[in-house]
Amino acid sequence: MAPDRRRMIVEAATRSFSLFGYKATTMDQVAKLANVGKGTIYTFFKNKEELFEEIISSLVKEMIAEADSVINPELPFTENVHRALYRLLEFRSRHQLMIKLVQEEAEMGTLAVSEMLQHVEDEIIGYLKEKIETAIAKGAIPAVNPEITSFLLLKMYIALVSDWEKNHDPLSSEQIAEIMKVFLLKGLPRGK
Repeated sequence: MAPDRRRMIVEAATRSFSLFGYKATTMDQVAKLANVGKGTIYTFFKNKEELFEEIISSLVKEMIAEADSVINPELPFTENVHRALYRLLEFRSRHQLMIKLVQEEAEMGTLAVSEMLQHVEDEIIGYLKEKIETAIAKGAIPAVNPEITSFLLLKMYIALVSDWEKNHDPLSSEQIAEIMKVFLLKGLPRGK
């Protein structure tokens, strides 16, 4: 019975954060949406921040699983990076909670939201770093600084997919893949 109530609370909180944002979500709202007493929430989570962290942690795991699902060992590393990043950004842009959090950070600068979005970015960079280290070990790409490269790949990909389109015609998936390939194979910062 307890795991079901815990799950119901997490689902209700996810709905509330997705609809109203972090700042406007209250434990009373979550309790009402979960159809439990407010005290029941506190048997599982000590505060709203801990509940939020649990949801974001699950979200990150889901994002990583999405990225892993498109990796094909038969394809070149550069193509797999493109596919994984595309899937991660696609997930972010269609997942209602992520949309609301990005909107809240931009409009209100809520510190807890900024910290969680930074956590999500750090997890993505860590994921990419691990893939880059594996590719270096296999000789698929030159020896580079994996952390800087991961950071640059993510930022460059976001810029090419969303920022570029604000003032230019959108790039095709093939164009983005080619830019990423050139960057990965020729333009990387060397060394550790």
